[in-house]
Amino acid sequence: MQVLKARLRLASSVVLIELVTLALLCSSCLVRHRTVVPAGKKVNQPLLKATKQELIDRIRAVSDPLHSFQMKVEMSPSVGNLYGGQVTDYPTISGIVFYRRPSDIRVIGLDPVVHGTAFDMLSLGNDFKVSIPPKNQFIEGRDDLPADSPNKLENLRPSAFRTALLINPPDPGNITLLEDDTDETKSVYILMFIHRDGNNYTPVRNLYFDRLTLAITRQKTFDPAGYITSQTRYSDWRTYSGVPFPGTIDIQRPQDGYELVLKVIDMKMNGPEATPDKFVLPQPPNAQVKVLK
Repeated sequence: MQVLKARLRLASSVVLIELVTLALLCSSCLVRHRTVVPAGKKVNQPLLKATKQELIDRIRAVSDPLHSFQMKVEMSPSVGNLYGGQVTDYPTISGIVFYRRPSDIRVIGLDPVVHGTAFDMLSLGNDFKVSIPPKNQFIEGRDDLPADSPNKLENLRPSAFRTALLINPPDPGNITLLEDDTDETKSVYILMFIHRDGNNYTPVRNLYFDRLTLAITRQKTFDPAGYITSQTRYSDWRTYSGVPFPGTIDIQRPQDGYELVLKVIDMKMNGPEATPDKFVLPQPPNAQVKVLK
């Protein structure tokens, strides 16, 4: 009886070994191989590599040659809770944007119905002026004042355009860090610009680079508490007079409650168009003047 049990145990062991061996030999039949392709990534298209300094050099290639421009755009505004909630889209209007280094910017929106000026806003770096002819209003204030109008479109400020349209190199006084944020859904480099005050570190700005092309795709700016003030997405990069510039700029201002998508229709870069008279906005006669403090 004991001999029989021993033979049965031996037979069971032999069968188990044979099954394990068979499983190992046939593992290719049981394992399924698949290729994980990041969203928008073409099969067999390699990701590009870049150092922190090489990415900073790419920013300078966009920023350093840009001295002025006159840009005709289509503006598509939306208002509401941009990060989950109801959003209202408004009709697209035409506009003109003038820029002159270092920080002068003027934005004119054109009324599609009467073909007149819907708004005209100017910033020379610290102060802004906004003229709204349909309402016979003229507003003045500082660029750093909070935009708290219940009418979200009245929160438009020329400084918001400047922040979105200009992609500046890092401030030498800030810390610059590089993160490789690549997984099965995205492949981006992030340059993070951080302000240090003693032992306190606060984010200032993030720039995102597509690792398939190394093009700049997004820029985030933050307030001192770390909340997003502006998030801008860039696409359809083109070259104007040898200077790279995005053809589509999607500006989101979550704290101000609006989004504005700009599509470039015509661009005159570094030409004679940005003359001094383009950066003067006189107060219209009999306008209702509001000074923000």
